[in-house]
Amino acid sequence: MITVGGENLIDYVQTGLDGGLPIFTAVPGGSCYNVAIAIARQNQPVTYVTPISKDNLGNILAERLIADEVSLGTARIDAPTSLAIVTLSDGQPSYQFYRTETAERQITAQLLSEAIHKSTTIFHIGSLSLIDGEDANLWERKFQELDRQGVITSLDPNARPIAVGDKASYIARLKRMAKHACVLKLSDEDLEYLIPDTPLQDAFAQLCANSSAQLLILTKGADGAIVRTPSEQFEIGAVVANPLRDTVGAGDTFMGTILVELYRRSLSAPDIAQLPFEELQRIVDRAAMAAAVNCQSSGCNPPYERDL
Repeated sequence: MITVGGENLIDYVQTGLDGGLPIFTAVPGGSCYNVAIAIARQNQPVTYVTPISKDNLGNILAERLIADEVSLGTARIDAPTSLAIVTLSDGQPSYQFYRTETAERQITAQLLSEAIHKSTTIFHIGSLSLIDGEDANLWERKFQELDRQGVITSLDPNARPIAVGDKASYIARLKRMAKHACVLKLSDEDLEYLIPDTPLQDAFAQLCANSSAQLLILTKGADGAIVRTPSEQFEIGAVVANPLRDTVGAGDTFMGTILVELYRRSLSAPDIAQLPFEELQRIVDRAAMAAAVNCQSSGCNPPYERDL
């Protein structure tokens, strides 16, 4: 079983202009929520354990998960749904977030203990859910606990600086968690945020030296990605989306596909470190292809197995 935690929210995504004013479409989303969708659409068992609101927007979120056969790991609750406003410039998204006292932040230690089943072999978390608050503390502690239990722990910072109030505390959390991550995926923008004013290759080497990840992937948009394990490091090219609508959800689709490919191979954490070059390349190439397919439609729309 793959288990996913982290934020769920409604993205109000800009889809056009009318008289110079933006037109928005409501889309269910959130980085970790999107990862769960990407996994399920490739026919792998996945449970999403973050609470979802009982309000009308929560209905949209829950119904999309259920439609793609994602299992809901927790009961829905009486708190509002988080919101994000997504505006686009040349296909690139920018975000504003509204998450105060919302449903996806109602995390307790008991909830995580009950929701994350012993059958979990891969656990994924990241993005907004780790920024601040007691919920972020609880996710971090659970992540460390699962790592000690031998679960493949997966982390994608997917940093949203506009939502961060205390940058130093947030970066410190991510660096602590990197020491307990078996799989770590981040973008070049994430790396610049974590280790500023440092050349990319130097920052990447510094990150690798301070992470326990058996598989570490740095995505670079149109410039492809760097892939590193304890025994291998190589680069892959990006797959071109044709047509390119936007890049919303591309990183989440990439992340979900990596976890799908690891799960299909029934790997343990030590096994990942021993994957041969050709196998690693196949895994990451497939993730790049899935991300490109996602970019061919507006908003986050991960491909189904048949699309790949």
